[in-house]
Amino acid sequence: MDGKRKLTQLSELGEFKLIDHLTKDFVNQNKSSLKGIGDDAAVISTSNGDIVLTTDLLVEGIHFNLVYTPLKHIGYKSVVVNLSDIYAMNARPSQITVSLAVSKKFSLEALEEFYAGVKLACERYCVDLVGGDTSSSITGMMVSITAVGFAPAERLVYRNGACINDLICVSGDLGAAYTGLQILERERKIFESDPLIQPDLAGYDYILARQLKPEARIDIIEKLEKSSILPTSMIDISDGLSSDLLHICTQSKVGCRIYQEKIPINKETARVAGELNLEPLICALNGGEDYELLFTIPLGEAEKATGLQDVSVIGHITGQEKGIKIVTDGGSEILLDAEGWDTMASKNHS
Repeated sequence: MDGKRKLTQLSELGEFKLIDHLTKDFVNQNKSSLKGIGDDAAVISTSNGDIVLTTDLLVEGIHFNLVYTPLKHIGYKSVVVNLSDIYAMNARPSQITVSLAVSKKFSLEALEEFYAGVKLACERYCVDLVGGDTSSSITGMMVSITAVGFAPAERLVYRNGACINDLICVSGDLGAAYTGLQILERERKIFESDPLIQPDLAGYDYILARQLKPEARIDIIEKLEKSSILPTSMIDISDGLSSDLLHICTQSKVGCRIYQEKIPINKETARVAGELNLEPLICALNGGEDYELLFTIPLGEAEKATGLQDVSVIGHITGQEKGIKIVTDGGSEILLDAEGWDTMASKNHS
């Protein structure tokens, strides 16, 4: 024994346990801090209503690869992933700031492409770019975006409000972004092994769009409001259905049952998963980056929910003692694990 203290690798904790560990001793000191760490966004009370605030960090080599991701797409996606967090609070985004660190390999024209994507997203979602910062980087690019939104206090939705017998709903379809990423990675490896072989991306339009240019589901928020449905809990699916459903159940202190047959998977996603020898269900559960909305609603709103276009009811909330499980097509109940995207896992670092 050399008496040295054993250091803990960040990969041993994972992203969410790391955040919990580092922030466990922080206590809000201001009454205006209504909601701090632990949800899609923070909520700050003001005399003119509640402000919703979120920030996200994207790092080259971890969150995006410039070999196959155009800078304009990175700019657009960087904004959208933040706006998705605002919508997941049932709020409306209004402003963003953009902070950017880049190395000498980036030209002015390259940054113009990035900001063209930012501008396109701002116009699409009616938000204003109001500030930010720029810095140099030794290698690569790092993007940090903060989004601000507003909502009446009575309309805000958190992760911790799910109740027993609530229905579990999800927008859109799942797993497409992950399969799109696998195709891009496959073609990158082929090209790097032999630059004479050009990437073949024909027939993958939908899944590639879902990976490279996702959209935040403002339309679902508008449909819920129009139908007078106020979710009891909500989260956006950035880390995978399994991980994000666990967030809702853990914070709401409940269990759940979701059903394999009800999980929406696009036909192209299923086809490509088969091509890659992947199980489509696993892509849907653990893939991440779909940026769909996962939410719970009271059982009494079932008829309204089934009438909403592009919304699927995939299960229901149970007592905490019954666990967090998926019921397979064969009738087996399998415990759900948080196997979604984890930026701190060593396998995710390039």
